[in-house]
Amino acid sequence: MMFPEYRPRRLRKNEQLRSLIRETLLSSEQLIYPLFVQPGKGIREPVPSMPGVFRISVDQLGGEAKECLALGINHVLLFGLPDKKDAMGSGAHAKDGIIQRAIRELKNKAPELMITTDVCLCEYTSHGHCGVLINHDVDNDATLEILARTALSHARAGADMVAPSDMMDGRVAEIRAVLDENNYDMVPIMSYAVKYASAFYGPFRDAAECAPQEGDRRGYQMDPANAREALREATLDVEEGADILMVKPAVAYLDIIKSLREEFDLPIAAYHVSGEYAMIKAAAANGWIDEERVMQETLLSIHRAGADIIITYFAKEMARLLNS
Repeated sequence: MMFPEYRPRRLRKNEQLRSLIRETLLSSEQLIYPLFVQPGKGIREPVPSMPGVFRISVDQLGGEAKECLALGINHVLLFGLPDKKDAMGSGAHAKDGIIQRAIRELKNKAPELMITTDVCLCEYTSHGHCGVLINHDVDNDATLEILARTALSHARAGADMVAPSDMMDGRVAEIRAVLDENNYDMVPIMSYAVKYASAFYGPFRDAAECAPQEGDRRGYQMDPANAREALREATLDVEEGADILMVKPAVAYLDIIKSLREEFDLPIAAYHVSGEYAMIKAAAANGWIDEERVMQETLLSIHRAGADIIITYFAKEMARLLNS
């Protein structure tokens, strides 16, 4: 039996050759680290379903920022747990709200850190939905003005970028218009353009205390069975003025990331969500997998599929590995 002249194994025989021809390279600059901020002082409360993730008070943010920057992570995504909730989610746009205070603290302690804020109402509404409830249904158009006010309040506090995650129709256009009218035309919008009604969000809802009190979010988040619809959603956000398109979740939707990468020339982000993170942590805790290798393989797969930016709770661990 004659072997072919080309033997793929020639370029796999040692790490020097493998690294020389490696097609997908991940860097810490591509990672965004999510942070959960809550009221109080001196708080660093573990999230039981997400080992290594904490809910922290505003005064603890400076230490987190310095650690991220030292690892080469230049970007965080803020989620807030408000002092109180109401039916309209008014705490989301309060001048002295939890996210607004967090932004100011980070800009004071680590001005070089880039801050993106999640723009949604689910953490701030007493019912846990992402918009205004009218007759037990989320009213799309009544929600838009509140979302725009929230994004504007974040920009005024010093946010570098806003990320609407609510999945209301038309929210990117509404936010873009309000930001531009108030001279924040240089604040980009990273849109959760393709956000599925996923079962992988469970640990996040524990961390952010935002599970719906009635019903679910399938009336506004996407059906996991639909792929072509993702392109329609993303196209609308591009037309409305989005600067970055996000897919959420990431690992279960690598095909969607690839489709958006092939269709659009905007930067593509992917959110490696809480359930995807928690499964790796749980399997590793039971000795079933090598956590470090699975983490690396997972994040590489997201980047390989076409994501330029990865939002992940593994950001600090991955950065340490990349820097080692």
